[in-house]
Amino acid sequence: MKTAYGKDMANSKNPTHQSPVYQLSDQYIEQLAATDPGLATALGIAGHDHEMTDYSPRGHEERYEVTRSTLATLNTLDISADRDRLAAGVLRNSLEMTTLEHQAGEHLRSIRVIAGDVDSARGIFDLMPTATAENWKTIAERMSNVPTAFAGMRESWDLGIKRQTVAPRRQALVVAEQLETWAGTPSSPGFFTQFAESAATVKGAPLDDLRKAAVAASKSMSETANYLRQTYAPAADPRNGVGQERHALARRRFMGMNVDARESYEWGFAEVLRLDAELVKTAREINPNMSLNEVRNFLDTDPSHSIEGEENLRSWLQGLMDDAMSFLIRENHFDIPKEIHRVEAMISPPGGAAAMYYTSPSEDLTRPGRTWYPANGRTRFPLWSEPTTAYHEGVPGHHLQIGMATVNSEKLSRFQRNEFVSGHGEGWALYAERLMDELGFLGKPEFRLGYLYAQAFRAARIVVDIGMHCEFAIPKESKWHAGEAWTPELALEFLSARSSSDDAFNKSEINRYLGWPAQAISYKLGERVWLSLRDDAKRKHGASFDLRAWHAYALDLGNLGLDLLKTELARF
Repeated sequence: MKTAYGKDMANSKNPTHQSPVYQLSDQYIEQLAATDPGLATALGIAGHDHEMTDYSPRGHEERYEVTRSTLATLNTLDISADRDRLAAGVLRNSLEMTTLEHQAGEHLRSIRVIAGDVDSARGIFDLMPTATAENWKTIAERMSNVPTAFAGMRESWDLGIKRQTVAPRRQALVVAEQLETWAGTPSSPGFFTQFAESAATVKGAPLDDLRKAAVAASKSMSETANYLRQTYAPAADPRNGVGQERHALARRRFMGMNVDARESYEWGFAEVLRLDAELVKTAREINPNMSLNEVRNFLDTDPSHSIEGEENLRSWLQGLMDDAMSFLIRENHFDIPKEIHRVEAMISPPGGAAAMYYTSPSEDLTRPGRTWYPANGRTRFPLWSEPTTAYHEGVPGHHLQIGMATVNSEKLSRFQRNEFVSGHGEGWALYAERLMDELGFLGKPEFRLGYLYAQAFRAARIVVDIGMHCEFAIPKESKWHAGEAWTPELALEFLSARSSSDDAFNKSEINRYLGWPAQAISYKLGERVWLSLRDDAKRKHGASFDLRAWHAYALDLGNLGLDLLKTELARF
């Protein structure tokens, strides 16, 4: 038997691929790809690159029907085999969460500065191949469908207004600004205009079609920005946060477990205070005569701790990740398949969120994993805080975790290889930063200061995210604004004091947290689970505990919710 993508199931080396659970998991990916061309491109599934995802109510209902029917079938299957049990658990968690979110109308208010429908519709063009004239013909066709995609979004948002299922006004206005940047002006060409012109160096590229499509796509962005400002914003939710009910649903989605908001909020505050003391201690190692803020300012402004130019930064980051990959392989910390030895450092297009991010390799590994660094108009880049972020996004962080799952077709279902639960994935990536510190890669005081700022920043995220969305007061025992209600301004002040980045980045982060509830808490709370599970394994095995073997066992499970991770790692 062959699937639509040429995998010979009858001749598979792994007989579990023939099980009904694995077949259903594969089928679900194929059906999602057919109804979500953007997802198909992200996964590297051919045949849909010329299409845009349908963001209209009809498109959302079509994808929901795929989810509903898949869950109904899953509930009839035998899952007694170990691999089927795990594959079914991962699939069921996603299907049930998607069902709950659809029933709550989340698809009708997916307006956020990052990871919303607008960001997805533009960002998918970053992943398309551009080497040949044929590639550009495909891009031109997809670009010509951008106006329809944005019209579909507006239709869904109109339905959300009708049902009083709306996003916060702040997000509508921030996304409008984002769209205006991408749309461009006659004096400052936008994303699609610049993208189309980059085809001029490729012989035979359909430049006229690309330019025409770019104009229409840019116009649709401007129209959508006007819609958000003039039509949607007046009807949007005036609150900054989403409230406890929506936040509880989001916590389940991003953590794959139930999370007590109050306990996490209080733990986050205590962790912030602990890391504050560590930051001061490390800053004294750099210069005992300076305060923490003075040390940070010195590292930000001293030319010897910076690099000039986007390409020089990209090259430096590439070398950093290459060195980490070589070390982890040479010292036998991980058994890393050759297919994912390369991770590419990239500079992300202007206009998006200000945070570095990772995009996974395609299923067939022809497109490598990539880290994307936002320059945000800067030409000089302080380096002291970058190594820890590179290890988070590259190796042993996201690239190792996601890349390992991508190549692990012998053990994982297709759905497992493409699943991403943030508490697991971001928790691992933050744990990976800690691991590189434990391995001595952050030995320079300035690099370790960057690592500690990254830890403190993620702890502050827990406090800010839960505090704003669940409307918890600042603890009465705090020496800072005790007992007051959280506002975006207070959140910015609290976060900035524990950030290694500039003011523009920190402001962008506040918009991100308010638009993407509970995602920001998944890093530090996810790391807490990973560390707890490692401690459990050490206690269980004592002197015979093998960290390399534990890492291998954990990564072989693929990405899964944290409740499932706890259950599976208890078997180690």
